[in-house]
Amino acid sequence: MVRPPLSQDDRLRGALLGEALRAARGDRSMVEVAAAAGISVETLRKIERGRVPTPAFFTVAAIAEAVALPLTELLASAEPAENRLSA
Repeated sequence: MVRPPLSQDDRLRGALLGEALRAARGDRSMVEVAAAAGISVETLRKIERGRVPTPAFFTVAAIAEAVALPLTELLASAEPAENRLSA
């Protein structure tokens, strides 16, 4: 099965996801957060830099839990501004 190419929105969402997770990590080291999430430091680095624009859900959930970031907040911060519903 061939995976369809990622859209520009997919790439943007991945970059925003990485930025949100990096901001939530704060002063904690990548090593500390990766260990708490049960993933490799390299995986965390790639996600934070947007090099993995569509990481696995359970990986994202583990990182979010490790940095105490609710998934609802993470979802909102990873949505491109032009796609957000106005209140």
